[in-house]
Amino acid sequence: MARRQSYATALYNALSVTFPKGEAYFVESVRAFRVGAPPKLAAEIKAFTTQEVMHSREHVQFNRRAVDAGYDISRLEKQVEERLAISRARPPIVNLAATMALEHFTAILAHALLSDPRHLAGADPESAALWRWHSIEEIEHKGVAYDTWLHATQHWPRFKRWAVKARVMLFVTRNFLVDRTAGALDLLAQDGITGPRAWAGLFWHAFVRPGMVRRILGAWASFFLPRFHPWNHDDRALIAKAEAALA
Repeated sequence: MARRQSYATALYNALSVTFPKGEAYFVESVRAFRVGAPPKLAAEIKAFTTQEVMHSREHVQFNRRAVDAGYDISRLEKQVEERLAISRARPPIVNLAATMALEHFTAILAHALLSDPRHLAGADPESAALWRWHSIEEIEHKGVAYDTWLHATQHWPRFKRWAVKARVMLFVTRNFLVDRTAGALDLLAQDGITGPRAWAGLFWHAFVRPGMVRRILGAWASFFLPRFHPWNHDDRALIAKAEAALA
């Protein structure tokens, strides 16, 4: 059990390292298109900004606890900064598209986490509460970046809009999986778990049991369907249940 928990800890810590700077990037990308947005969308962008700032603040504290526990996360932080520097060099609409894709990713991961208690089994209560709270809010605002994208590209031909978002999602998915795996392997190595044993353990945790990556494949693929929207899948009942449990 302790060894299985090591893989979960490495994966969640690797993901948490991305949030302080990553969510600041999300805010920048969405707010770049707030001028001229309809009042409802403008209000949602404002609420999105507030939630993301709070997420960043809480994960700074979470990451500090990882450092206090003896982990060196400097290499992971540097990798995040390098990815974001590449993205920020591109046009604002590309950054918005990347944010839209990553917000879909975080929302479906959040849904999976809240749906199956095995994902946080063995976590300390404070950490589990943080991840559940964060997951609730990721679902709550899961349509904001997408609606901002629809507003920003409203004059694009339908096929161009689909082709760009599909290409960006494939690129984002590749980077997300490669970078989070590399980060988890780095943290596992600091626990003395390396080589085939580390790879096998991560694969088993991600794809078999509890298998979060396997469980989100259908929701991930839905992004490429015609007329996709994050709220085509209404999971408000799930977050209401999670909020009640968290309270």
